[in-house]
Amino acid sequence: MSQTFVIGDIHGGLKALHQVLERAKINPDDQLIFLGDYVDRWYESAQTISFLINLSKTHNCIFIRGNHDDLLQQWLQGAPRNDMWLDAGGSQTIQSYKNINLETRQNHLTFLKSLKNYYLDNQNRLFVHGGFTHQRGVQYEWHQSMLYWDRTLWETALSLNPALQKTDLYYPKRLKRYHEIYIGHTATTDIGETTPQNRATVWNVDTGAGYFGRLSIMNIDTKEFWQSDRLDILYQDF
Repeated sequence: MSQTFVIGDIHGGLKALHQVLERAKINPDDQLIFLGDYVDRWYESAQTISFLINLSKTHNCIFIRGNHDDLLQQWLQGAPRNDMWLDAGGSQTIQSYKNINLETRQNHLTFLKSLKNYYLDNQNRLFVHGGFTHQRGVQYEWHQSMLYWDRTLWETALSLNPALQKTDLYYPKRLKRYHEIYIGHTATTDIGETTPQNRATVWNVDTGAGYFGRLSIMNIDTKEFWQSDRLDILYQDF
């Protein structure tokens, strides 16, 4: 029987991705929903993109766009120097492309252009990298880049009084819109948590792989999850 899994921000940590796919015992008929930020900070960004492209040939994969992926796309398209991106892990990503040929770079660009800004399944479960600001939902977002840059959705979920019910007048309309919302982008380690966290209708699966945390994969039906080793340990020899 096929299962559906959601995977948090990888940030160039291909070693961690191998670990979680193995630990979760992923089968080719399982659905894999990746929440974005495949690149930057660790040292195998180009290699991670190549792996994901190949994985999609044998598995049912859905790839969401993250803000770091958008920045990489701009660089591959010849955008001017972006010091903010370089300081946020872009330097490591550029280094990973040092020996990548033009054909592979073009394939990576095609992959990045194909990423989805969000995915909504048939059970009204939303998958988006950052969040959204429009009360009526993602399809009404004026600026699509907000879907992979927004942090206010998670901040709202964190600050919500747990006693509030969806029927209450002051319950945020954004959090009523979908049965569940799965995000990455803002590491749970920011609030001292090292595992996927649920607040209101929001599940945050970014467990700090871009820093000194772990990569997480979670079964969205059972909520069972598996994690990699810490990324700083996996890449301590780089």
